[in-house]
Amino acid sequence: MSNRILLSSPHMGGNEQKYINKAFETNWIAPLGPNVDEFERELAKYVEIADAAAVSSGTAAIDLALNIIGVGAGDVVFCSSLTFVASANPIIYRGATPVFIDSEFDTWNMSPQALEKAFIEAKAKEKLPRAVIIVNLYGQSAKMDELLKVCNQYDVPIIEDAAESLGSMYKGQKSGTFGAFGIYSFNGNKIITTSGGGMLVSNDVEALKYARFLATQARDEAKHYQHSTIGYNYRLSNVLAGIGRGQLEVLDERVAQKRAIFQRYENSLSLIEGISFSPELPDTFSNRWLSVMLLDPDKVSISSNDLLEVLDAENIEARPVWKPLHLQPIFRNCEFFAYDEEETVSEILFANGLCLPSDTKMTAEEQMRVIDVIVNTIM
Repeated sequence: MSNRILLSSPHMGGNEQKYINKAFETNWIAPLGPNVDEFERELAKYVEIADAAAVSSGTAAIDLALNIIGVGAGDVVFCSSLTFVASANPIIYRGATPVFIDSEFDTWNMSPQALEKAFIEAKAKEKLPRAVIIVNLYGQSAKMDELLKVCNQYDVPIIEDAAESLGSMYKGQKSGTFGAFGIYSFNGNKIITTSGGGMLVSNDVEALKYARFLATQARDEAKHYQHSTIGYNYRLSNVLAGIGRGQLEVLDERVAQKRAIFQRYENSLSLIEGISFSPELPDTFSNRWLSVMLLDPDKVSISSNDLLEVLDAENIEARPVWKPLHLQPIFRNCEFFAYDEEETVSEILFANGLCLPSDTKMTAEEQMRVIDVIVNTIM
């Protein structure tokens, strides 16, 4: 059988080892060090924001953002439903309660219409959320103008979960820079990786200074070890930050490769009746982290789950669209606001969506093998 075609795996650019070696040569092996400082500076410059704090994961970055905003026990946080569970878990860490917001078809991200409904009900209950977590799914920015307008109307801060959208843009502005805080993930499957890691970004420099304090066990300024605040072991290591510096150098190249992969899928498959692809909102630029196909069950005879099994039998890794968080067992008692009474968009996308191999090391020939399997199965 042919080598397995992967969904999205790490792709080194070549200079990562240079920065890692520098960490070893200078014995900066412990957390923090010059690579961390430079990685933060370089990423902040890339996304054109005031400051960035390198941490151990995107999840840690969300947790720190919620902490700084002041989210605690008894609070409510609105969150996109169509996303990975890591977007919402930190809400639980804080002792708060998530309320999930449906998607809309133009971006597959948080619906401004559903968000407005959630705010109207929250105001009627005199229980406004302390924060709103907006996710940019598969690299596509949400409708930030509309969502910001709603949140600003109620004076509630936004945390922009850009874990999947580093390198994307919305109306000329880098994804992840619209909220009070933005977060990126450098997990092994992301567009660039540090094997595991994340970044918290903000234009509030003092807030990020406090984030670094919390992330390094909240040690007070004293000669002895003194702690007046509960802290966390959330900082990124100097070695892993070296990987990140090398990866950041090839980010634009990876975005171009991801977009080329998407374009080949769309050109080859979208002419088949019943197949469409995740949208790109006008005046936005998606990094196309994953190429995601949507099947119309009224026009295609095979389900997304059955097609997934066919691809797996051909040694091709694909994946369903994220299962909406309001359907997850751990959140079964949480409130959810649908797009409208007729449609729950996130459930439709979950039932019929399929993430196709989007690995930047995948050859054109390997991608054609994926396309041929899909065509031969559906036609």
